Amino acid sequence: MGSSIPVVICDDSRLARRQMARALTPWSVDITETTNGLEALEAIRAGKGELLFLDLNMPLMDGYEVLSRIRSNDLPTLTIVVSGDIQPEARERVMQQGALDFIRKPIDLQQLSQTLKSFGLLEALNQSEPPPPPPPEETQPSPAEQTDTQTALALRDSYQELSNVAMGEAANLLAKLLDTFIELPIPRIQLVEPCELEATLAQAFQADSLTTVCQGFIAPGISGEALLTMSTRNADNLAQLLNHDGKLTEQVERELVMDIANVLIGAFLNGLGTQLDLRFSQGSPLMLRKENLAQTECCHGSRQTTLSIDIGYRIEGQEINCDLLLLFTEDSLAKLNELVRHL
Repeated sequence: MGSSIPVVICDDSRLARRQMARALTPWSVDITETTNGLEALEAIRAGKGELLFLDLNMPLMDGYEVLSRIRSNDLPTLTIVVSGDIQPEARERVMQQGALDFIRKPIDLQQLSQTLKSFGLLEALNQSEPPPPPPPEETQPSPAEQTDTQTALALRDSYQELSNVAMGEAANLLAKLLDTFIELPIPRIQLVEPCELEATLAQAFQADSLTTVCQGFIAPGISGEALLTMSTRNADNLAQLLNHDGKLTEQVERELVMDIANVLIGAFLNGLGTQLDLRFSQGSPLMLRKENLAQTECCHGSRQTTLSIDIGYRIEGQEINCDLLLLFTEDSLAKLNELVRHL
């Protein structure tokens, strides 16, 4: 058997890197993990990345820029994109920039094997006879053995990756609805203390001319609220994207925002639930004014810590931003953490 193939896994999520590395265990590879595009390019230039598995949404340098640099500098690597952004246009863009293929998150071993086979890479990767068993699920100290800080960081990273995948599911549906491309951010995950919650909401929704939809949700042992806010300054553009004909009244604007909220909130919760083997039930959506945000269930009379997931979608070519904020009650954290640790 020949020497191992140098492989770079580039993803800002530690959980995603571990999942990718585990998927590669049947083959003879020498893995280098990187957390952003700059590190990946450095590893490729050092000869550590004949094959690159590349995420798209990362800090410092995203996957699109990495592909552009690889192409312009003629770097010696073959790139397979692995991303939660499953918009058809995202796939088209990376393929146009030289990616071999696009694999959606979470990684599927069968799809990975098929991709490698399609490009004749299985032979180059020297598959063992028979393939070695995957490593044990617990490749790091158990939560009981970790410090509180280590546990908190591991959980936050896991929530980040779960949100990335769910965010991509929601963006894909929104892109189809509007027939455009949705620019995705890096989700902001934080635990918010009771005294900070109202300030967090005020900061997230500080602009004027906002329309906000609030919708409660529950699952076994879990409850919370989702808030979707959009600026109504560009309601004409939104109406055009949604193919609305006729006079644009205040009522029509509210209905358009409600349509967007139904797509983003429902798709995100579905994507999150699928990963955690949960089914979320949603309450009736309500329109809120900016001054009424502090009266949401998570805020009103709350003396609990809240898990906050904040995602700012942006519609490409339009000055339209959709800010989705999910708030999970403190009573939900034990169940959520239990499910996340199984990942």
